[in-house]
Amino acid sequence: MTYTTELVTDATVFASLAPDWARLYGSSSAATPFQSHAWLHSWWLSYGRDGRLRVLVVRDGGDLVAAAPLMRVPRPVPSLVPLGGAISDYGDVLLDDERGEKPVAALTEALAAAARTALVDLREVRPGGAAERIYDHWPGPRRRVGDSLCLELPAVPMDELAARLPSAKAQQRVRAKLRKLTSLGIERHVVEPDEVDKALRRLLELHQLQWQGRKVTSEHLLPRFRDHLVRSVAPMVRSGDAVVTEFRLADDVVAVDLTLLSRRLAGGYLYGAHPCLRERKADVAVMLLDAAGDHARGTLSLLRGNEPYKHHWKPEPVVNQRLLLARRRTAPLLAAALCDVAARSRGKELVRRWRERGGGGP
Repeated sequence: MTYTTELVTDATVFASLAPDWARLYGSSSAATPFQSHAWLHSWWLSYGRDGRLRVLVVRDGGDLVAAAPLMRVPRPVPSLVPLGGAISDYGDVLLDDERGEKPVAALTEALAAAARTALVDLREVRPGGAAERIYDHWPGPRRRVGDSLCLELPAVPMDELAARLPSAKAQQRVRAKLRKLTSLGIERHVVEPDEVDKALRRLLELHQLQWQGRKVTSEHLLPRFRDHLVRSVAPMVRSGDAVVTEFRLADDVVAVDLTLLSRRLAGGYLYGAHPCLRERKADVAVMLLDAAGDHARGTLSLLRGNEPYKHHWKPEPVVNQRLLLARRRTAPLLAAALCDVAARSRGKELVRRWRERGGGGP
């Protein structure tokens, strides 16, 4: 069995990989929606820079059996990093589950050759991700460090989520909130692919409205993010990798939710909710989790972030991994990256202590 490898640096060629990529994605059980071709190619169109694309593909004859969607960045050290950037909660490579270790070895060898004078820096790899197999095969210096924290729940109906709460009183409150949503007459509508464009634009309008006067992720308000979301999600809805849900009160769309789906998990990625729901004492978190239970499989990820409101549901903390891979000649880059990780970690700890002492203000 002979495997061939190719380094794709042209965005048009990357675009043409969509059908083969979809088959490989469907054969890689560890993949998250952030490794789908629709998400990654759309991200590149919004955020990529000429000359930086580095997508490695491995074929067995005509079959795509492994892929590493990467790009080269110059800072803080020259590195190959996953496509998807800061707006993607998980990064990974794709490996066909049925092909054994030979494609893993072929992709690892191609990755080492492509890295040349750069560090391979695989960020936000979920535990159990396919990139762990690359790490295990890597012949040179390597290190594994913690990355972002994600919080995860079992993908079960709302009454089972409520049963996880620590007291009968807390469980009763959740059931009362569900009854409140019913009494308000809020109805759910799963958006069809040809309606996704309009629904996502409404989502972003509501998202901006709900955060008005408060600190918001500024990227979510930019045209490039809107273009990426609108461009990527409709094909993901068609392929079953995403679901967009509208929540309607009478004839008005008062909330829109985007949940991304894969074989092992669902992730509530972004939502927008009109302030009128808060005024009517509708619990938006309960509303969204109740809807997600209709689509989630295996794990319901609350994605990155350690916000206090997420802990109400007693989620499981899961720390993403950062896999740093070097060749012998690039070992100094690995050392520099580890120093940067340590410095940032120390800085965050100092800020946390400062805030605990009241330095953050009222």
